[in-house]
Amino acid sequence: MTRAVVIGAGIVGLTTGIALRRAGLDVVVCEQAPEIRAAGAGLGLWANALAVLDELGIGEEVRAVGKPSEMYFHDPAGRLLETPGFGAEDHRYLLVHRAKLNDLLADAVGRENIRLGTGFREYAEHPGGVTVRLTDGSAEEADVLIGADGAYSAVREQLVPGTPAQEHRGHQVWRAVVPAGDIAVPGNRLVLGTGGCRGGYVKTHDGNVYWLVNQFRSPPLTGTRTQQALERARHLEEGPDEVLARLIAATPEELILHNQIMLVPPLPHWVSARVALAGDAAHAMSPHITAGATLGIEDAALLGHLLHPAADVPAALQAYQADRIPRYERVAELSAAVEHSPTPQEFAHHYAAFSHWMTTPRHSEQKRVRA
Repeated sequence: MTRAVVIGAGIVGLTTGIALRRAGLDVVVCEQAPEIRAAGAGLGLWANALAVLDELGIGEEVRAVGKPSEMYFHDPAGRLLETPGFGAEDHRYLLVHRAKLNDLLADAVGRENIRLGTGFREYAEHPGGVTVRLTDGSAEEADVLIGADGAYSAVREQLVPGTPAQEHRGHQVWRAVVPAGDIAVPGNRLVLGTGGCRGGYVKTHDGNVYWLVNQFRSPPLTGTRTQQALERARHLEEGPDEVLARLIAATPEELILHNQIMLVPPLPHWVSARVALAGDAAHAMSPHITAGATLGIEDAALLGHLLHPAADVPAALQAYQADRIPRYERVAELSAAVEHSPTPQEFAHHYAAFSHWMTTPRHSEQKRVRA
């Protein structure tokens, strides 16, 4: 039986494991952490990701731990920023909790197929396959190795040396999931404000609230995480209610997640004869387009289509790369158009243009992959 080793038990690694198992491969997922866990809070999944999860037989389970939401933007005064030419379907997504999604995916891939506390050390390719050496001293013989180990990928470090994750300079994000408590949250609100700030709040499926604040071109940080988030929130709300500021102030400091955004530079290649990168390991991008997980799930689906038991592995990986690299070149162009929009109105327009492009079914690709 064709055997695959997947490094990383995050959303993309686990989805890859599910897709490859459904394709008929024997799969082991190796995760260096001692438990299945997820960094971050809320996560948006777009229609193209949900179509993959439906195909993998877990779409309804995922929807059960998510809340249908819409990505519309407002200005600080609360006015909707219209996006003429784009329909409601270009704004709809599913908001899920990362940790709950990871647990669901781990169950679907089979906990017995996941090795926790087992990190990647190195690989050695040979004509018949690849030897994967792990941090516990063991080695796995496989037909293919998938590096889904995130922006700081150790697999990428060997496959494409000299491509460490880089800071998206000045791009910071703060976020948390909290109970609303006695704060009246009238509805979902995402705001494009001044000072390079974006943020807002959305209700989750279990009655909590996910709030976030991002800033491009942030000045050097001072103060606590709470103070930093509140300082940015002042760019996002006008008027007496200040729901976002109240949510931030009510969040215990230790529950506020803060990150300097890291990016993976464009890579000259994603594969060798027996090794491939997927998800953030290949294309970690800015979260201002809220699409990293969705596009990584697409990577997993394509690998599942191409790597069936009768597949020529080197040819399958070349086909994977030939599809993915051009697609992500286009992602980068559309993402840059959003980031560098000179006005909030243009930001909203370019964002809708990106989501429309991303979620439009690629029928020709599907036919080619299934052939």
